[in-house]
Amino acid sequence: MNAIVYTGHGSPDILQLKEVEKPRPQENQLLIKVHAAALNALDSHIMRGVPFINGLIDWLVKPKPKIPGVDLAGRVEAIGGKVTRFKVGDEVFGSGRGALAEYALSPERTLVLKPASVTFEAAAAVSVAGLTALQGLRDRGEIKPGQKVLIHGAGGGVGTFAVQIAKSFGAEVTAVCGTHNLEMARSIGADHVIDYTKEDFTQSGPDGHQKQYDLILSVNGYHPVSAHRRALKPNGILVMAGAAKSRLLKAMLQVMLLGPVISKTSGQKIRFVGAKVKEEDLRFLNELIENGKLKPVIDRQYPLSEAAEAMRYFEEWHSRGKVIISVAKE
Repeated sequence: MNAIVYTGHGSPDILQLKEVEKPRPQENQLLIKVHAAALNALDSHIMRGVPFINGLIDWLVKPKPKIPGVDLAGRVEAIGGKVTRFKVGDEVFGSGRGALAEYALSPERTLVLKPASVTFEAAAAVSVAGLTALQGLRDRGEIKPGQKVLIHGAGGGVGTFAVQIAKSFGAEVTAVCGTHNLEMARSIGADHVIDYTKEDFTQSGPDGHQKQYDLILSVNGYHPVSAHRRALKPNGILVMAGAAKSRLLKAMLQVMLLGPVISKTSGQKIRFVGAKVKEEDLRFLNELIENGKLKPVIDRQYPLSEAAEAMRYFEEWHSRGKVIISVAKE
């Protein structure tokens, strides 16, 4: 089968299309004929050896060829002996291993059936970004109807899901994004928009008033925790779902080290969220999509052979929604 393969760590130049052996499912796995896959920051970080521990391991142990990608949508090609919820031919989406390939393996618990009304490309966009947004807002952010919620980084993959999910919970949503994404943010439900190139939401306005929010979900943001706290109500919650590439490690350390202290010594809570693939949460997102409350935003689509170019574009960190890799055609 054809797959995108890389050895070691580096820029997207290391991604190569090669013929590799078709995988075989273990007892609790499914073999998926991949129709579409989506790129995530996770794929970029692992490719480049971030966090540090991944790079260290590869310095100590000779790296093996890897197939990137976790988000996928496709048809079930084969099932392991202990798989009970799916059958060959089912259309599914969720997460798997080595999604940038014609075939990929997925555990049964990380997949759900794809609605017939949803394209493979749209379904492939959902898993990591949608789960990060849902779990960040609902589980870590404790979102409630009527709250004022700010999504920092609302134009990207996680951000576009977060705006819509926050609205589905009955929140008043402010989207922070670049100039070219303002109208898109409004079109997916944002009540207010802030152009970060013209206004800093962590600073007081011309009238000297600092607007504050009940909940801030920061995605690929560039502000430190201290700046975010100025825009947070005294009993508000800040959930970090990432940071700008240049300060990712610093932001993670700030949340891990300062978060518990701030949460204990003030009414504010500082938390971090990383997507956990859960069947029930995938079903929740699926229901929102079927009910018309959630629509994946897709920026660009690339064929599998152009995965390196797709990753170069993705790493500019200005994509509008998701970047999709089209693998198989109907």
